[in-house]
Amino acid sequence: MGFIFTTLIFVAIGLIASLCTRICCNKGPSANLFHLTLVITATICCWMMWAIVYLAQMNPLIVPILSEEE
Repeated sequence: MGFIFTTLIFVAIGLIASLCTRICCNKGPSANLFHLTLVITATICCWMMWAIVYLAQMNPLIVPILSEEE
């Protein structure tokens, strides 16, 4: 549930940032396309970084070595 919920949060943040960019930075069709491309790319990159870190914790590559000295 955590993965899907947080993914939806990233989608919502991306939509809000896209709307803010569309409203605040209205300078022409090519500039608007460039700004939206930057916002969408940044949102996807942040989501991918979070997803990689989240999924890496589920199946770690390095297994801790437990000592028998107890």
